[in-house]
Amino acid sequence: MTSNIDPNNFEKIVEGDSVHLYILKNQAGTEAYFTNFGQRLIALYVADKNGNMGDIVLGCNTLEGYYEPGTDYFGSVIGRYGNRIAKGKFSLDGVNYTLATNNGPNHLHGGDMGFDNVVWDVDHSSENEIQFSRISPDGEDGYPGNLSVIVRYVLTEENELQIFYEATTDKKTIVNLTHHSFFNLKGEGMGSILDHIVEINADHYTPVDSTLIPLGTIDPVDGTPMDFRKPKSIGRDIESDFDQLKIGGGYDHNYVFNTATKNKDGLTFAARVTEPESGRIMEVYTNEPGMQFYSGNFMDGSVSGKNGQAYIYRGAICLETQHYPDSPNQPNFPSPVLEPGETYSSICVYKFDVEK
Repeated sequence: MTSNIDPNNFEKIVEGDSVHLYILKNQAGTEAYFTNFGQRLIALYVADKNGNMGDIVLGCNTLEGYYEPGTDYFGSVIGRYGNRIAKGKFSLDGVNYTLATNNGPNHLHGGDMGFDNVVWDVDHSSENEIQFSRISPDGEDGYPGNLSVIVRYVLTEENELQIFYEATTDKKTIVNLTHHSFFNLKGEGMGSILDHIVEINADHYTPVDSTLIPLGTIDPVDGTPMDFRKPKSIGRDIESDFDQLKIGGGYDHNYVFNTATKNKDGLTFAARVTEPESGRIMEVYTNEPGMQFYSGNFMDGSVSGKNGQAYIYRGAICLETQHYPDSPNQPNFPSPVLEPGETYSSICVYKFDVEK
């Protein structure tokens, strides 16, 4: 396999911190390229049904590319709070906190800076594992508490990209970390994802208002185009005359898992994606209660990929395992509050295979 990723394009100094490129490999030939700038997954090469390796995540060939419009969040860690917080406000023990409103009237993915735009320390790296860490200081992006964060990525011989998040705080705060790769199982820049077959292990989802903030209800998917309990193509129902799809411009919703379905490690089966042409399969497992499923509705072709192809409208999907959006303001949602003395622990596994 020949990659067009030049490590020299990521050997930079950003605000006094050194940025580098790191490559994880396994015996199957799978390769994951990371940079410590935002913990971005730059490229992920996995085999198709004919044994040909292809890069299945959207990204840039240079570090500078990630400063360009339209590349927001590509392959990055998201924090302190993944997804939206209504009007950038929440309260803890009667204390009100105000965050940046960087997504219309709302706060999105940690705000103006966010974990995706900082350089992380690399604690250790090996052929199949890398660990990043940093301390997010009290008040960063408006969040309370000095938050100590560790994120470890492991590429296993079972073709799993495992992500382990841990965090501790010295002051009561909120935490909701996730990973934001844009996937196209045909290959990055290889067209629409509407023919990808998706299954999501969820009887319910959280409907949203016109600004994509949850209404506070947990609604059944049964009888709606939101139902992915049985595998179907993304394109089958995406243009349905259904209010939630019109609001999101497609799928951009949090799904509430049926947590009884576990794998051998005790993680909930979240989703399965199959791409018929390549035969690639991606399964998702997690200990989180939900997942944001996004169908690339805001992509517009203005960004060109690592091989020069335009990243078109609905040219990728995101599967972000997490707590529900706006949970700090929704008392009936699982709580994202972290207390001093507690350890936040989140796991996401992307497992790759091919149709037999």
